[in-house]
Amino acid sequence: MTFLALVGLLLAAGFLGQPWWREQRRRRWRAQPFPAAWRRILRRRVPLVRRLPADLQLQLKQRIQVFLAEVPIIGCQGLAVTDEMRVTIAAQASLLLLNRPRAAFTELRQVLLYPGAFVVDRVRPGGAGVQHDDRRVLSGESWSQGQVLLSWADALQGAADPDDGHNVVIHEFAHQLDQITGTANGAPPLSGRRHYERWSRVLGEAFGQLRQRLAAGEPTLFDPYGATDPAEFFAVATEVFFEQARRLAAEHPALYQELRGYYQVDPAGW
Repeated sequence: MTFLALVGLLLAAGFLGQPWWREQRRRRWRAQPFPAAWRRILRRRVPLVRRLPADLQLQLKQRIQVFLAEVPIIGCQGLAVTDEMRVTIAAQASLLLLNRPRAAFTELRQVLLYPGAFVVDRVRPGGAGVQHDDRRVLSGESWSQGQVLLSWADALQGAADPDDGHNVVIHEFAHQLDQITGTANGAPPLSGRRHYERWSRVLGEAFGQLRQRLAAGEPTLFDPYGATDPAEFFAVATEVFFEQARRLAAEHPALYQELRGYYQVDPAGW
């Protein structure tokens, strides 16, 4: 065997072995005792966790350990990131992965945490080739390049009230799932063509109903921002699924069942 062939074989073996080594690392992290200080943070800052069945609480803690071992949370604008911030964010994000052994935020590289709402400047194309500066104040944003940007003040507020249907961490990490295959379009990776067809039909109908209600000035379960496009509707619907599950199941049973099948949990029973 030539030297180049040997190098190629070693590189191939390393590449193929990466998922195995990654799972071994995760298994070790999951096996470690959950720190008592982190338990206190969950009780104080993420009351939704108390509703989970005991097996899901244990699973969530294991997911938190893996999340924090793999994903750096970086403070911006002088913010010093504490364990309270790290655990509070990881707990909310990890809710989206419960009961889904293969599910992960595969493209996520880091979380950028700001003290409060932050400003994003963008160039927006206009008519006749004219470009406009677009400045927006945001509480969160998910990038397909592997970053999630969050306002700590809004992340804390979203966790504090688990019944209002508004949670910026859940929202942005739903986008991360949607962005696994590229640009967010409201359809995260699913199991096959029939699943995509049903997903498109059910979420498309609910999205259309939201737009119709808003146009008619009628009240709606969903934040109006969900009417922006299918990607935002999926993220907003995910917030409602985890925080107002019983109402979602009553008012939009087909949508609830679709999200229940995707997330593999039944929060209406918590």
